[in-house]
Amino acid sequence: MPVTLADWLAHAERLHPNTIDLTLARMQRMRERMALAIDAPLVVVAGTNGKGSTCAMLEAIALQAGYRVGLHTSPHLVRFEERCRIGGEAVAGDALLPHFEAVESARGDLALTFFEFTLLAIVRLLAAERLDLVILEVGLGGRFDAVNAWDADCAVITSIDIDHAEHLGDTREAIGFEKAGILRPGRPAIVSDPLPPRSVVDHAAAVGADLWLSGRDFSFSGDRQQWQWAGRERRYTGLAYPALRGANQLVNAAGVLAAFEALRERLPVTAQHVRGGLARVDLPGRFQIVPGQPAIVLDVAHNPHAVAALVHNLDQMAFHPRTHAVFGAMRDKDLEAMLCRVAPLVDGWHFCDLPTPRAASALELRELHARLVAQGRCRGPGPVTVACHAGPSEALRAAVDAADPADRILVFGSFFTVGGVLAQGLPRTAAPHAA
Repeated sequence: MPVTLADWLAHAERLHPNTIDLTLARMQRMRERMALAIDAPLVVVAGTNGKGSTCAMLEAIALQAGYRVGLHTSPHLVRFEERCRIGGEAVAGDALLPHFEAVESARGDLALTFFEFTLLAIVRLLAAERLDLVILEVGLGGRFDAVNAWDADCAVITSIDIDHAEHLGDTREAIGFEKAGILRPGRPAIVSDPLPPRSVVDHAAAVGADLWLSGRDFSFSGDRQQWQWAGRERRYTGLAYPALRGANQLVNAAGVLAAFEALRERLPVTAQHVRGGLARVDLPGRFQIVPGQPAIVLDVAHNPHAVAALVHNLDQMAFHPRTHAVFGAMRDKDLEAMLCRVAPLVDGWHFCDLPTPRAASALELRELHARLVAQGRCRGPGPVTVACHAGPSEALRAAVDAADPADRILVFGSFFTVGGVLAQGLPRTAAPHAA
């Protein structure tokens, strides 16, 4: 058998011919073979955008309340170990090795995907711990995602938009139906999307889930200083804004508070736990601003809906004479919409290759950008420069060299783009960077 974590990950990548093969059949068989049960309250989080932020806020508030929390998220930015956290800390790679061995011993001739293989190992590790709460982030969709092999005590569905259309459908209604597959009869179903597809509401009624809708069962409002939240029975006032930046984070936070109200008998939290958790929550790569001269903004926005939120957040920043963008993304994304939405803010593009066959090459991105410019669909604020680079870190160094101290650098797109920058370490600019 493999010996190191790197060996196991390489082994898991070779087991299935496809990266994505949506079905629950393999996971249900493996769950039964391995007798994998989660005894703690289980929250499952699905959605197009906001899943990672929602999981981070759930974890942060529960930790403030003194609960021992197990968390699975994906993908990771830099290290695989980021995918599994216990008590707020990423697990050590060595702690996962016996659980990979157990999965391999149980799978027989089943060809598991990388996500299935690694999720089984992480769930086995979590099941062996004494935990008060387990949070599992869905990888893709919901109905046939590997995470859905376990029944959620509380399901959370974040914002829904079109992404992974080749697997989930090309309308919000079709995608909403796939996300709603995580709902269970009689159990809370928190929908934080303010305008959810009708398919989500209809499926909740069909299975008999306890549906919590934003604007009906819970709501929030606020000014520039503070915000407030009201649920079915609880109310919080005078809340400071979450430490995660971005206007969309209140939408995510509202769904998180609804989840805690729905689970209040099993996981009670106080207003101080909420305040402390929201003040301390941390999630790299989600509109993460690294102060300096120039400032650097990191965001894993990788679909048009997320890029639209990113553009809104960039508009709320202080004045910067020029914006230099480092961009790399998967070829199967709506690259045209992503480029066109952010183009009015960008003075210089630094397209980069990424270390995965799914990614569009820097040259492909440059050619697409040139075509959109020729069509009049992708115009910048003035004369725009374009360059290609072998990877994200090279692109960032070139952007720093081209930028003036008062400018800003935007690094966005795939997790590989932001993770590639973080893995190599951010370059030092004229002013010191925050940790």
